[in-house]
Amino acid sequence: MKYLSTFRLPIIVSAVVVSLSFFQIVPGQEMDGIERGRMKDMLKVVKDEVKKNYYDTNYHGINLDEKFKVAEEKLAAAKTSSQALAIIAQVLMDFNDSHLFLIPPSTNLAVEYGWRMSAIGDKVYVTHVKPGSDAEAKGLKPGDQILSIGGFKPNKKELWKIKYYYNQIGKRTSLVLNVLSPGEDAPKIFDIKSQIKTLPRAISFSSYFRLFDNFYDEENDKHRFWSYGNTLIWRMPSFEFDPSTVDGLMERARNSQNLILDLRGNGGGYVKTLEALASNFFDKDVKIADLKGRKVMDPILAKARGKAKFGGRVIVLVDSESGSAAEIFARVMQIEQRGKVLGDVSAGAVMQSISRDFQLGTQSVVPFAVSVTNADVIMTDGKSLEHTGVIPDETVIPTGADLAATRDPVIVRALEMLGGKITPEEAGKLVKYYWKKD
Repeated sequence: MKYLSTFRLPIIVSAVVVSLSFFQIVPGQEMDGIERGRMKDMLKVVKDEVKKNYYDTNYHGINLDEKFKVAEEKLAAAKTSSQALAIIAQVLMDFNDSHLFLIPPSTNLAVEYGWRMSAIGDKVYVTHVKPGSDAEAKGLKPGDQILSIGGFKPNKKELWKIKYYYNQIGKRTSLVLNVLSPGEDAPKIFDIKSQIKTLPRAISFSSYFRLFDNFYDEENDKHRFWSYGNTLIWRMPSFEFDPSTVDGLMERARNSQNLILDLRGNGGGYVKTLEALASNFFDKDVKIADLKGRKVMDPILAKARGKAKFGGRVIVLVDSESGSAAEIFARVMQIEQRGKVLGDVSAGAVMQSISRDFQLGTQSVVPFAVSVTNADVIMTDGKSLEHTGVIPDETVIPTGADLAATRDPVIVRALEMLGGKITPEEAGKLVKYYWKKD
């Protein structure tokens, strides 16, 4: 299956390189010769995949042999598996490509930090705090602006690296946060303990990984609908679902004059699902984008639906975690002047990739995967959204005070534009974050 997905990872790389080697690795047992050999084998597999399948045969000017030779030398000096994985992961980060990354081996340790964060505008905020967690007990709250994590100052373009590292490469028993609460002048320091869960030694593997291990509640992935007068609000959590079900979901909108499609937090998904959704809004064939890879590829197309299309007004909501397929859909609605886009600048993580699964060893198997970019996505205006994102027709973002009070000004403004009305507090209660029960 072809992906236009960030795997819940809004991957954006800025010109200011932040290396995984910046982070202090949690001390652990030193690797033995067998494990070190496996790490070297993993590095070789990663190199071979990039060499054979990466869309750009010039590798963005990177000398592939030299790059991996340096990584191999670093592996020889690595003390722990976390250090080794960080070295391998860094090689791919240096390509400055949102869809080229290592999906590391699963472990029998799952970590729950007890809070979530997101980039809003040019700042990073706590968005959710888990009830009963150490974070809640120590007073961390939604709306707190994160000034630093473990001494590192996060920003929108580098936030994904922090999430990737702490949840996949170097899980921590605690994290130190420096935060500024709404309405306060002085920042506060929190040393927040993590919840560590030891899983059975038999480890399963899926290339569709989540940043929050098995603590992620699948309830968050459900499509949700709300009706307000002649407007339907549809929260679509991802494009990772069967494209044959799109028309059935669209039936809910056909009795409404207006549609608000909430793609905030939507990291993308299947190309075919994107095509199926876009088809429901046009009475003619529309080319969504061209794919630029090693070989000639068919463009992404929305096939005409004729009278079956949804003809009402459309507003698409995006934020910094709207990636890939979500961004492409929002942008094609802008280009074709079919709908308005509201919210924050999207992730700018727009490439097509394939996920390749591997395993090392025989009796003791180590599974891992590599997401490899096989095509750049060029919109019909001749531009790529990679590293740029979709710029909303109207920028509306919540403040720290809004997050603290569970207010959603984005839904308020969208409904207002369509002649509807809702209070910020009521809008804030529509989309709930579900924490997996312990």
